[in-house]
Amino acid sequence: VAANGRGGGGGGGGSGGGVSGGGGGGLDGGGFTDIRSDMWLSARMPAWLVPYGELARWDRPIGTWLLLWPCLWSIALAAPAGTPPDPLLCSLFAAGAVAMRGAGCTVNDLWDRDFDRRVERTRHRPLARGALQPSQAIGFLGAQLSVALGVLLALPLPAVAAGLASTPLWVLYPLAKRVTDWPQAVLGAAINYGGLLGWVAVRGDVDWAVVAPLYGGAWLWTLHYDTVYAHQDKRDDAAAGVRSTALRLGDSTLPALTLFSTGAIGGLAGAGAGAGFGAAGSPGGYVYFCGLAAAGGHLVWQLRTVRLDSPPDCLRIFQSNRDFGALVFGAIVAAQLLRGAGEEGGEGEDAEGVGAEGDAENADRRGNRARERHLTGFDVLRSLWCGEADIASRVRCAVGFAAERGGES
Repeated sequence: VAANGRGGGGGGGGSGGGVSGGGGGGLDGGGFTDIRSDMWLSARMPAWLVPYGELARWDRPIGTWLLLWPCLWSIALAAPAGTPPDPLLCSLFAAGAVAMRGAGCTVNDLWDRDFDRRVERTRHRPLARGALQPSQAIGFLGAQLSVALGVLLALPLPAVAAGLASTPLWVLYPLAKRVTDWPQAVLGAAINYGGLLGWVAVRGDVDWAVVAPLYGGAWLWTLHYDTVYAHQDKRDDAAAGVRSTALRLGDSTLPALTLFSTGAIGGLAGAGAGAGFGAAGSPGGYVYFCGLAAAGGHLVWQLRTVRLDSPPDCLRIFQSNRDFGALVFGAIVAAQLLRGAGEEGGEGEDAEGVGAEGDAENADRRGNRARERHLTGFDVLRSLWCGEADIASRVRCAVGFAAERGGES
């Protein structure tokens, strides 16, 4: 197995690419690979489209799940008390996760196509085997990024700005495994950005009391699962000069994983407390922290059962983190549904200072601001195309509101 490749589960560019890969150890062509002739892509898609699906890893969705879960956690935490997360918003983020994960895999394989041709496990990838040319992959990359941009523009304007601000993270990540022993840290910064973006899409601002521990906990979770993933390829990575936390930590990996996992649960607990789940006597808080304890138990199970010298077992544990994400999401949703409107914290900015005897003008201004911050990127394009000064003016107000809220936070 060690002789056959470097980024188990179809991850490109060595062990720094768990989310770019994440498939499942089938044997097709004599090596430890996730490219199989009996995948559903071959059975259900036109022959010309199959190589593109393989390139984007449509048949191996674990990376999409790992990208999507922090987004859904954030959206659920930001939802009004007593309500589920917005299904339309969740669907938009899901579509964006598929597009961005596929784009990342495409970039990964473009970088590594020459090396892939010389490795048994990866020589059957579309670019490596010649099923697609680089020009076709670049065109497909453009199509995926266009879908991702369309999803972003459908979000409220503050979320569009926040999403564009993450671009440097996605640009830097493919290079990280070549220059640092901690490419998983760079991956964590990029893949968990949805923890901030989801909140902004719902609220129009950033509540750092919730978002900071959520982002930090999710980042540590990524260090946990992608370090496990990296252990599939540590011998080959050392020979190829690819750097990873698996090589950096070596025999100290399990203690480090314990620290990462503990920090992840601590961060998620802090996010719940910041969202108001820590209030005394809160049934929602009780449910959330019980659910978080179950998620913590899942990480303990991973630590106790993983065999770091077995690539198939590392892949199995890596893929099980989909279930961890589901446990956390379920806990958040259940807790929010059990909360009463009176428990809700952090949502009072629109009503602040406006009581029964409040100033009507102040109330109108806050109401306008609330509407302005939900203008979408497509509203901006429409205003520019049609030259509608009133909409352009409202857009400027929305941008100013977002900046003001960011400064206050």
